[in-house]
Amino acid sequence: MNFQDLHELLRLELQRRIDRGLLTGSRLAHQAGFQQAHISNFLNRKRALSLEGLDRVLASQKLSIEQILPLEISASIPAPRPTENSDPVEIIPVVSPSSAMDDAHVLPSAIIETIQVSASRLHDNRARPSPKHARWQRFLAIRADAQQSAAMDPVLSPGSIAVLDRHYNSLAPYRAHQPTLYAVRCGAALLLRFVDFDEGRLILRPYSRNFPVQLLPLATHESPADYLVGRICLVFSEL
Repeated sequence: MNFQDLHELLRLELQRRIDRGLLTGSRLAHQAGFQQAHISNFLNRKRALSLEGLDRVLASQKLSIEQILPLEISASIPAPRPTENSDPVEIIPVVSPSSAMDDAHVLPSAIIETIQVSASRLHDNRARPSPKHARWQRFLAIRADAQQSAAMDPVLSPGSIAVLDRHYNSLAPYRAHQPTLYAVRCGAALLLRFVDFDEGRLILRPYSRNFPVQLLPLATHESPADYLVGRICLVFSEL
């Protein structure tokens, strides 16, 4: 995560508020103390804001940096080996999307590679498992391919590893006022998307405005938990 990524995350958050009718460009300009043309150019990617300008926009919307980060983005350095006084690590298998969707317990033959993750970072995560997934192996990971990363840019970079918590199959927001990123079963594909539910349909939202919103209708006997494979709880950008 660099300054440019943070700049884009803020712009997209503001654009979402405008799209939902919660904000206008003129109101944002007034609240942050900018000319409307200045804000319009920022929202349309025609110019950037200075660090001071970003601070003013964040303050005007009562936003913190933590609030515009939709999930925890981890450093690319592998976890250190545990010592007597350090936090122990857990070995997380990296598997294919089909294995993440269908395998209650990962067989050794299904493991593509492994990563080390701090045990406390994993088990501090709150669980909301569906009855079906309560006995499934909880944490595993997948690599985001080019299409997944393009749809969720800049949250996911190409080749990044997304750690799934398969004991979170609820649409209840994990953090207040922040979208939750899920791994979602969509036919034979596994999509990484923000998810809403309305009128019997899952609404799969990409982060990038260049990708369409997808609607996934549920049958009368189905629930959202039938499609929510898990919550993305960690992202390792360049392992």
